[in-house]
Amino acid sequence: MKIISMIPARYSASRFPGKLMQDLGGKTVILQTYQATVATNLFDDVIVVTDSTVIYDEIATNGGKVMLSKKEHDCGSDRIAEAIEHLDVDVVVNVQGDEPFTDEVSLRKLIAVFKEDTKKEVDLASLMVHISNEDEIKNPNTVKVVLDNKNFALYFSRSPIPYPRDTSVAVKYYKHKGVYAFRKDALLDFYRLPMLTLEASEKLEQLRYLEYGKRIKMVETSVEGVEIDTPEDLERAKKLWK
Repeated sequence: MKIISMIPARYSASRFPGKLMQDLGGKTVILQTYQATVATNLFDDVIVVTDSTVIYDEIATNGGKVMLSKKEHDCGSDRIAEAIEHLDVDVVVNVQGDEPFTDEVSLRKLIAVFKEDTKKEVDLASLMVHISNEDEIKNPNTVKVVLDNKNFALYFSRSPIPYPRDTSVAVKYYKHKGVYAFRKDALLDFYRLPMLTLEASEKLEQLRYLEYGKRIKMVETSVEGVEIDTPEDLERAKKLWK
């Protein structure tokens, strides 16, 4: 089984343009993410795929592997799909360019899902973190996921799910981390299928997989790190990095 990691890296982020080129511990965010992923030694290859010549040059001049997208893309999955369409791979792990704290233990858990899935019942695997802070549960920038009894995703939402109508029920809330592992065929299906209403409404690309009947196995991790979406996130990341 050939397993690679692809790191989609868009320069013009809506909330924090140029965030991937910001300094974190003496290197740019995107370079820290790339080097941390390589250092896990879990992958046959690690490649950054970007729409930006600035990011391309940053990775290339530091000895990394990088590809330039040929088309405009609305999401990271599309960008990766274009890049791997003609590559000989079985499983692709998407590490977000703004997640420099993604760790080896969590990635190893994702890869294990596919190595143990002899019946090929899993199309995707992704990470989640248990959360209990009420503000985080209500925050629309924190994407929540609910599961069936085998840890397959039932739904993702920016809203608090499940809704706590009965507060006496001990419900656990999970935050979805944007780290995915795909079977190549599932990713290419995503690339070729049109967006439907749930994805369009919530602006969550993982809902396209669910709407078309794909199965997403969720894997719990205790490593949360920091997703750098805002300047405030970057300051938190700098403190954590130290």
